[in-house]
Amino acid sequence: MIVIGLTGSIGMGKTTVATMLQQLGVKVHDADAAAHDLQQPGSPAMASIAAAFPYFEYPNLYGKKIKGVRSIKRGEMVKIVLADMEKLDVLENILHPLVREAQNKFIRDAKKMGQEIVALDIPLLFETGGDEFVDVTIAVSAPYLVQRKRVLERATMNQEKFEAILNRQMPDVEKCERADFVIHSGLGRAHTMKEVKTVLNEIRQG
Repeated sequence: MIVIGLTGSIGMGKTTVATMLQQLGVKVHDADAAAHDLQQPGSPAMASIAAAFPYFEYPNLYGKKIKGVRSIKRGEMVKIVLADMEKLDVLENILHPLVREAQNKFIRDAKKMGQEIVALDIPLLFETGGDEFVDVTIAVSAPYLVQRKRVLERATMNQEKFEAILNRQMPDVEKCERADFVIHSGLGRAHTMKEVKTVLNEIRQG
């Protein structure tokens, strides 16, 4: 089975490409979604998160209790970690190993189901060394002005937050240089889908 590592900076269209891969029969594991699930009550990460971000120090981070455990307001967590990169490191050190476990389970289950190709959607694929665990890498890219427009159209985003996220991520040009394939998402959905099909055919042919 071939494992694709799919990556791309914020606003580059990675989610769109992931959806297109799914439409073409490739099962995709979303690292961001897994990290979000791990910040829900009952997850194996909650005790460590609560210890690293105690309620008495971060009362605005927590919402109502669910099954006796306080829920986390994801928007507040984003504010905290973007304002303090050390806190972001703390959170990532808690989440990343558990996300890796979820990815490994996803791959094992896909093999059992006879899948020929799967993809791991990982925003920080190269930054975290995740490319070492996949067979082929794809970077999704778009012009900066397209990227910026997409990101700032999000209700929870502003220029300051956008720049903070960019500073945390590897520059787009470097991701594209390191990737085995690059898919461009700034020329319309039809063009992007054409590139996705071309890349997928090349991967299948080896």
